[in-house]
Amino acid sequence: MTTLQRVPALGTHPTAGTNPGRAETRELLGHATYDLLVIGGGILGITTAWHAAQSGLRVAMVDAGDFAGATSSASSKLLHGGLRYLQTGAVRLVAENHLERRAVSHDVAPHLANPLTFYLPVYKGGPHGAAKLGAGVFAYSALSAFRDGVGHVISPARAARDVPELRTDDLRAVAVYEDGQMNDARMALMTVRAAVDAGATVLNHAEVTGLRFTCGRVTGAELRDRTDGAEFGVDARLVLNATGPWVDHLRRMEDPTAVPSIRLSKGAHLVLKRTAPWRAALATPIDKYRITFALPWEDMLLLGTTDEEYEGDPGEVAVTEADITQILDEAAFSVRDHQLTRDLITYSFAGLRVLPGGPGDTAKAKRETVVTEGRGGMLSIAGGKWTTFRHIGRTVMAKLAELPGHPLADDLEPLSRLPKRAPLPGFASRDAVAHRLVVDGIAPGPRMAADTAGHLAGHYGSLAFDIARLANEDPALAERIHPDAPEIWAQVVYARDHEWAQDVDDVLRRRTTLTIRGLDTPEVREGVARLLKERQD
Repeated sequence: MTTLQRVPALGTHPTAGTNPGRAETRELLGHATYDLLVIGGGILGITTAWHAAQSGLRVAMVDAGDFAGATSSASSKLLHGGLRYLQTGAVRLVAENHLERRAVSHDVAPHLANPLTFYLPVYKGGPHGAAKLGAGVFAYSALSAFRDGVGHVISPARAARDVPELRTDDLRAVAVYEDGQMNDARMALMTVRAAVDAGATVLNHAEVTGLRFTCGRVTGAELRDRTDGAEFGVDARLVLNATGPWVDHLRRMEDPTAVPSIRLSKGAHLVLKRTAPWRAALATPIDKYRITFALPWEDMLLLGTTDEEYEGDPGEVAVTEADITQILDEAAFSVRDHQLTRDLITYSFAGLRVLPGGPGDTAKAKRETVVTEGRGGMLSIAGGKWTTFRHIGRTVMAKLAELPGHPLADDLEPLSRLPKRAPLPGFASRDAVAHRLVVDGIAPGPRMAADTAGHLAGHYGSLAFDIARLANEDPALAERIHPDAPEIWAQVVYARDHEWAQDVDDVLRRRTTLTIRGLDTPEVREGVARLLKERQD
């Protein structure tokens, strides 16, 4: 019997404490003058909105699609220092990345971050020798003050016990280091929630159709709600363009003569079912500069990434047959063939890295954040990486404080007075949350399954208890969405009422893991659509 028959009927869910509806949010946006309007709900816009709201500014944030709907949910899912940057002598950058990685993993979002051991296999004829990689991982761990242990070298036999699918032919040694991992879409949504908790007003699926000007200065934007076509506008003292791959498109709305400021690099990934347990990740050198990853993630295996210049429409970026072939061929350097068959692929995705404009190989380009000011006073921000998203927010706030004429200085709380490591919502011990969910169970039914409890704890932290309450109040919401995944129907209701989910893909791709597992069947999509429609009605 399909669980879809138990999707609750219309009107059975409590609405107390839910996010305001879209019409109400448009009303708020259209009848106030904001200190800062952030256009773009990827991680650059989200972290800026969060820090700006904490600083006391009246902040609005809009995105043409879903929050983290493009590049920010198409990353390699890593929180890392950037081992390859050591080759270019960027020692200070690696140390700063480590500092941010530890802050996020331990003080800001331990409920969303996972420690992950990495193995760098050294093969006969490979681009690097065992001595060089051994010294590299030692230096890498030294730059994190050895807080995650000491980088070292182990035998192929030892590595194969942790990664049964490791190819051992011509394997000379394996270098070991520690980094971190997360679900980028979940991290983004929790940061949006933190921004809203700090006072920001946000709306997704709202595209900018034009900019507002006052005496030649950008003072807001005209928008169209993509869900129903409603048009509205937002006034702001300052506008921040954080649209990622579309940053130059918005710059040309400000100034039709604006020259391109960025270039794009496409990164594609594959998600596969695992044929055996993995207790470590593989980072395999392909050449002097590039590494290919094989990462255990969300009970699956994540492979990638590619790195090639992209000149097409950012909205049309997609994984091609050539990408799939390249990723599988490069993974085959260190992963056994039977783990790399195409019938194991459940999902593929591609994102666009935003790099500073200029010539050169995109694989060697710096992943730096650049903030510029246009002729109409609009700020544009581009570049950066997930590991340093908090630092990016602080960088933008410092720029706001230094603007000519100091237009927002009187309203800005000094950065030195803000919390150094403010936690994201749900901050808690994942193990403690999971244990509590299992022990408390779903009254009056059985205990919550251990895999569901662990999944909720690792994606929501203490907010998982809110989802458990929904399941307690309606047993149908305690049912699994799909028998092969840990998610339950209560997560759909929660995504609808508390996480700004507007359509089926918002739920299945970014608020749950159903899509990446290849489980977004027509029946599942129908059930999610029915629950989303309840609030619209």
